[in-house]
Amino acid sequence: MTQYKQKNLKFFPNFLIIFVLFLGIQSLYSQENLRFKLDGVASVVGDYVILDSDIDKTFSEMESQGISTKNVTRCELLGKLMEDKLYAHHAIQDSLEVSDTEIYSYVDQSIEYFTEQLGSLEKVLEFYNKKDELSFRDELYELNKIQKLSQLMQSKIVDDVEVTPEEVKLFYESIPVVDLPIFGTELEISQIVIEPNVSEEEQNRVINMLNSFKNDVEEKGLSFASKAILYSQDPGSRANGGKYTLHRKRPRMVKEFRDVAFSLEEGEISSPFKTEFGWHILTVEKIRGQQVDVRHILITPNIDESKLTESKKLLDTIRKRILDKEIEFKDAAFNFSYEKETRNNGGKLINPITGDTRFELTKMDPKLYNQVKNLDEGEISLPLLETDRSGLKKYKIIMVSKRFEEHLANFSKDFAKIKDLALKDKQLKAVKKWLKLKIDETFINVNKSFRSCNFSNNWNKQ
Repeated sequence: MTQYKQKNLKFFPNFLIIFVLFLGIQSLYSQENLRFKLDGVASVVGDYVILDSDIDKTFSEMESQGISTKNVTRCELLGKLMEDKLYAHHAIQDSLEVSDTEIYSYVDQSIEYFTEQLGSLEKVLEFYNKKDELSFRDELYELNKIQKLSQLMQSKIVDDVEVTPEEVKLFYESIPVVDLPIFGTELEISQIVIEPNVSEEEQNRVINMLNSFKNDVEEKGLSFASKAILYSQDPGSRANGGKYTLHRKRPRMVKEFRDVAFSLEEGEISSPFKTEFGWHILTVEKIRGQQVDVRHILITPNIDESKLTESKKLLDTIRKRILDKEIEFKDAAFNFSYEKETRNNGGKLINPITGDTRFELTKMDPKLYNQVKNLDEGEISLPLLETDRSGLKKYKIIMVSKRFEEHLANFSKDFAKIKDLALKDKQLKAVKKWLKLKIDETFINVNKSFRSCNFSNNWNKQ
């Protein structure tokens, strides 16, 4: 019967087909309009619907995080939600992928954090007015997925944006003198790090342990993620099964780690390898263009106290030789420091945020601030015991190489900072240009109750 209908559809009058399709579309629109009215739709952006309740939830979320909503309007929040949905919509159009595993991991971490703050899962569900954990997880999943897609799209927009020296100069000259930024007091900091020697026996123990984990996964089919949760000593990734996402153009992790990560095929597990944090094995879960999802297990060798004491004595000797002018700090760093990232640069630290050697005092990592706050220019600290996040202990001495007092921005002295400001300005313009273009070509409908809003973007398409 079905075949008969399909075969004879070509004899059906064209105007009737059009009429039936029209009725179907009208019915769909009627149903959609009814649903919009019942749900209180604020706007539609591409494939996404934003409800009035979404705006309410955003207000609640801000307040739960201690953010004041006193001067925030519903129009402003709707505009922000529409931006996020527009980015997410076009991320999907451009085939940008989000790892479900990564999103589920964010959900787990969020629920764990909420439970820790409020005392129990029941209190969390009550606070967020959710009937059960499953519905709460589903909502968190959607929110996190949209946020991640939005971030990926924004990154793609600005990935290839660069500034030339000439553009930096023009940007600087365009700033009125009265509006030039003031840069706070900054320090250049150098250090010499001595790590205690690990016995051959302990090193073999760690390597054998990692090889046994590798064998369990490859030969017995056990879960790499479960092994990471149970045994990894990396607190930054242990809870989510050792998971990290790396990008070729945005270096993250130490060089040895990145080199291994980008050398493996999907599903392949590395042999044990060493970084300054200890010994690792690593597996590639998924390769997505310039991005790669990896999992790793870190084991930090145990250190004898006697070896730690030897490290401190060696640093005491090095410090005395520097103070007695027998050797310069930069030469001592090159000859004795165990830290590869700073050794060839005379021990100078690189600011991970700015990429240069200056650290603004008010924006410095609290731990580093406490180590240098009482040092004058050229002064060297006593040996400091430091335990990193993985539990590895080492000694170091620190010197304030140079001090730059608070000053008005100067093109030659502050080129790196001005370049960063110029780049951010150019990226912002690129994003605004993209928003204007995509708003024009994307289906967007704003509820009439919000059309009087003074949006920063042309959501009303006027």
